[in-house]
Amino acid sequence: MTETGVDSHSVPTIFAWVGGRPVFRRWFETFYDLVEKDDLLGPVFGGTVSVEHREHVTDWWCEVMGGPSTYTAEHGGYEHMLARHRGLGIDDDQRLRFVTLLSRAADLAGVPADPECRAALMGYAEWGTRLAVENSAPDATPVPHASVPRWGWGIAPPYLP
Repeated sequence: MTETGVDSHSVPTIFAWVGGRPVFRRWFETFYDLVEKDDLLGPVFGGTVSVEHREHVTDWWCEVMGGPSTYTAEHGGYEHMLARHRGLGIDDDQRLRFVTLLSRAADLAGVPADPECRAALMGYAEWGTRLAVENSAPDATPVPHASVPRWGWGIAPPYLP
């Protein structure tokens, strides 16, 4: 067993690999600081991203990446997230900028930079933002009820020597 609590035969969750909520929180603080200064995304948030929004998004990502189910327990899960995006009309340029700033913020915030970790995180960002574009369209008919997704390593688990 290593000092991180992962033995060489276990595959940690992405949440654990990243370093838990403190790292996700630092990442999303950095991200939303970039968003507030961005000419394309800043206006979507009225120029300021609230502390509450930052905390909720941190809770969502932590849960998706294998952490505690805080978003579901305290904020209403998938249905709440869906409701927050309905009718926003997110376009392709906004989606791409969102993903790009997430990646830049991960670098700035010191999120682990190993290829497996970043592939998993950015794979979810791509998947989730594409759903957000679809679900935010004026004529969208999204699935009304679902569980918060649980993201895994896919085909590239973390390298454990």
